[in-house]
Amino acid sequence: MSYDIAIVGAGIAGATVAAEIGGRARVLLLEAEDVAGYHATGRSAAFWSETYGGPGIQPLTSLSGEALRAGGFLDPLGSLHIGEAADEVRAEAFLDEFAGSGVVLERVDPRDYVAGLRPGWTVGVMEASCAYIDVAALHADALARARRAGATLVLGAALTAAERRDGRWRISTRSGDFDAAVLVDAAGAWADSVAAIAGARPIGIQPYRRTLVQLQTDPPSTPTMPHVAHLGGDFYFKPEAGGRLWLSPHDETPCDPGDAQPEEIDVAIAIDRLEQAVDWRVTAVDRKWAGLRSFAPDRLPVYGFTADAPGFFWFAGQGGFGIQTAPAAAAIGAALLLGDAPPSSIDVSRYAADRFA
Repeated sequence: MSYDIAIVGAGIAGATVAAEIGGRARVLLLEAEDVAGYHATGRSAAFWSETYGGPGIQPLTSLSGEALRAGGFLDPLGSLHIGEAADEVRAEAFLDEFAGSGVVLERVDPRDYVAGLRPGWTVGVMEASCAYIDVAALHADALARARRAGATLVLGAALTAAERRDGRWRISTRSGDFDAAVLVDAAGAWADSVAAIAGARPIGIQPYRRTLVQLQTDPPSTPTMPHVAHLGGDFYFKPEAGGRLWLSPHDETPCDPGDAQPEEIDVAIAIDRLEQAVDWRVTAVDRKWAGLRSFAPDRLPVYGFTADAPGFFWFAGQGGFGIQTAPAAAAIGAALLLGDAPPSSIDVSRYAADRFA
């Protein structure tokens, strides 16, 4: 039961970095739940947007787009950023924020894209590159590639102890004991807890609850409608199969790591914000759920070894953009773990774990 690299967490982060490492190291994937990707990965917003997460995330997203398109994981969608007249300043700031980034943004009349917008909603910026992302297929593909390369996946293996002895980690889980030279913390909302167990200094990665609702509306959504996001960050929605609508109030409620559940007040807020923007009538709430988004203090991901715990590697803090940046993040993580050069188009230093030292 001895490995080169043990990865704690088999969600999209752990699965993709294991797949990227391939057969170049003996890899162990430890997953606390009985199914991989149960929390954040399994409850994703399922869209890829180059502006989502801001300029610090955009290079990771844009680079990942090449691999996601090549793998067939993206389908055209487009994202329309909308606002009222008072949001004109926000629209200009949004355009300025991504000027020179290579992301194509265009001023448009939002009423040309969304029927039923209420009077006053006249500000629009179109991000045509935004796409649906097949999260389940991407995650399954990463796990399959990791297995084919020889990685071992152990489910129900919540970490209970990790001790560094003689240059190796002695790892105890609820599914047995293991040994590895390097311990990778890809535990998402539990990243700080894993660090504490291993004797590494926690960074302050905070989980937040994000609410999602699937609705039926009158009139129903149309498949030609783009993803729609409020420039002020109050909501976003996108069309789903069967004329349904997928909606979020864009909430971020600090919480402890766990099985996140939606609050009725957040569902009500989401619907109220939607009805303030459009004249559609909500006829049914089909589903409601919540997911976890985990951020480091500066809201950038954390990749790399830390000096305060030899052999401990951070791969966490990927917020709500961990799936859309997964290929680039995995390439960076694997390069740093194996001693290779990371992608030259990315300034990896801005994501270094020791920036919090």
